Amino acid sequence: MELYHGSPETMEGRSDREVRSYELLDRLHIDFDRTDHFDTPATTMEVCAEVDAVLGVKICKNLFLCNRQKTAFYLLIMPGDKPFKTKELSGQMGISRLSFADENAMAEFLDVRPGSVSVLGLMNDHEKRVTLVVDEDVLHEEMFGCHPCENTSSIRFKTADLTEKLLPALGVTPTVVRLVGE
Repeated sequence: MELYHGSPETMEGRSDREVRSYELLDRLHIDFDRTDHFDTPATTMEVCAEVDAVLGVKICKNLFLCNRQKTAFYLLIMPGDKPFKTKELSGQMGISRLSFADENAMAEFLDVRPGSVSVLGLMNDHEKRVTLVVDEDVLHEEMFGCHPCENTSSIRFKTADLTEKLLPALGVTPTVVRLVGE
């Protein structure tokens, strides 16, 4: 794996969702670095560790959740190495029970597949049905790492660009929580 600056020279062989991710970042003048790992999608902790080493930042854990009735959906972003405890988040959010949303909802609202969930998928949530929830520890990092809606590439950019450029452009105000993983 190598580190590249900005969008790929050619978009050949890349999905529409990945191309749209790069176009959005470029349109918002968000400076980013990228690594491609086509032969090894980031689906295991070992591959994620390799990607983190190349990027010099830990990729965030992105979890797509819903309430029991499947009427409210949440995208949780938290440090990749922090354990996720459903009860802890449910308590802070005032929701009786959270579970993982199914891949049909993931495709419908974010236009992503399992393993490729990303804050960039919110560009596809035109009806604003997904609430963004961010662990405060993510916001304290200088750099933010995620997938460009495909887990065969990974990117990093300034966390300030996430909060000051990307989210405002998408019309998204995050709910900030403090998770300890206990």
